[in-house]
This record gives sequence, structure tokens and C-alpha cells, in this order.
Amino acid sequence: MPESNQAPAFNTPRLVIDKILANSQGEGDGAVFRRCIGRNEGESLDPFLMLDHFSVNPPVGFPDHPHRGFETVTYMLQGAITHQDFTGHKGTIRTGDVQWMTAGRGIIHSEMPAGEGLQLWINLSSKDKMIEPSYQDLQRENIPKAEKDGVEVKIIAGEAFGVRADVHTRTPTTFLDFTLKPEAQLHQSTPELWNAFVYVLEGEGVFGTPSSSPASAYNVLILGAGDGVSVWNKSSEPLRFLLLAGQPHNEPVVKRGPFVMNTESEIKQAMEDFQYCKNGFEKGKYWRSEY
Repeated sequence: MPESNQAPAFNTPRLVIDKILANSQGEGDGAVFRRCIGRNEGESLDPFLMLDHFSVNPPVGFPDHPHRGFETVTYMLQGAITHQDFTGHKGTIRTGDVQWMTAGRGIIHSEMPAGEGLQLWINLSSKDKMIEPSYQDLQRENIPKAEKDGVEVKIIAGEAFGVRADVHTRTPTTFLDFTLKPEAQLHQSTPELWNAFVYVLEGEGVFGTPSSSPASAYNVLILGAGDGVSVWNKSSEPLRFLLLAGQPHNEPVVKRGPFVMNTESEIKQAMEDFQYCKNGFEKGKYWRSEY
């Protein structure tokens, strides 16, 4: 049986070591972004490269563009996003759905959202950077859920309350969407050697220790070392937040726009491969999306 969430199942609680407000910024006509991670603090969050919270209305979107060397996880909070790429993969994910895309050696695709969502970039290890691209589309009704003592969780990756996600992650990752009712508390274990952070979506909560300062919506909380995190909702409104944790690669990271590799020479090779449609980008020579 899963352990009660009313008592910590870990030895060393993770404390909040940094708190960052993800300010909104406009981009184009009808698009608002909050860059949650991927700024100066990003280097300490290996394997996570970026988390964007976006709200986009047509005709704004992300027309044909390449990726290499990492994974993107798109989670729609409201609305839908239509995707198409040069391998023939095409589809739409809607409210509560997730697309887990492994770019690997190369993908060119378009993403046309209409609504609110999150996109997470997860680095791939050097041994996985040149694998074949692949997708896992997770419909909301198939994402495992659990509920206990005033806490609800959607388990996108990893495990909570004894329930494990179905998704396969190249980089070992936990991605949990928690909602705590007023006066509820949570004690969630995390692997001790992984890096972890929280992004608050709604409400206000206390993280780390009962005496910590509350954190409200759109705050990113970088968590320190430990093997679990404790959360209290002392307010009269529900608290919703994402908890993300990942196993670090401890490898060099070189980023140039849509390419993330280990060395400058690999970045130059990626740019050349994309430009000349080779080494994974061959199908890009004649392909154009419908958007």
C-alpha cells in the first residue's frame, strides 16, 4: 500500500534555495510567455534546459524549425496545439494532453498552439543525442492519477502515491502535477542525487519547512539537496504546482538556439547538417508543413 502523505518518507527534506518570479513578456501579436527556467539558473538544473509557460492565440505559432540533441515535453493546460513534422507525424493535443518528443539526431517540425500550455526541454546524454527521433502522445484520460488526503496528482513521468507513469524517459525524469486542497499537506520523495524544482501554477503554498515564506503563482522554486519535498497549503484556496526532478548528466552543455550538444564542433556540425539537409535532416530538403 502507498504510504500516507501525512508523514515524510524521506530523511533529508529539500529546502528552497532560490525563488524566481517568471515574469510575463509579450512576443508578437497574441503571444505571452513566462520563461520559468532557462535563464542564469539553468546551469544548476541539469538535465533541464528550459521551461516556458505560454499563452498563444492564432495566427501566432511556431512555423517550421529544427531541433537536435534533446527532448521537448508539451503539456496543454487549456486549448490545443497542432503539430506536424518531416517524418510524417501529425496530430493535435488538447487540454490535459502531453506530447513527449525526442528530437535525437534531428527533427524539423511546426507547432501551432491556440491556448495555454507549458513546454519543457530536457537534455539528452551524449550517447543519446544522435538517436532516431520519436514521439509519445499521452491523452489526458490515459495519464495516471492518484488522490489521497486532499491531494490530487497527475503523474506525467515518475511515481507518486505508489502509482507510476507509463511514459518512457530517455533521461530519468519526474514530472508531477499536484493540486492540494486547503489545509492539505504533501510529502513527496525524490531521488537524492537528482536536481529538482517547483513551478506554482495557482494559489499559494509553503515549501520545504512549515515556517518557510509562502510562494504564489508563477514562482519557480529551486530545491536544494535531499530525498524529498514537503508542501503545505495553509490558504483557503486550492494550490496547484508542478514538481520536476531529473537525473543530471554531468556533461558539458553547448546551446545554440534549437541545437543542444556537448561541444562547439558538434554545434557547428548540427548547423551544417541542417543547412545541407544531411545526417538526420535529409527529409528537410523538400518538406514544408501545411502551416
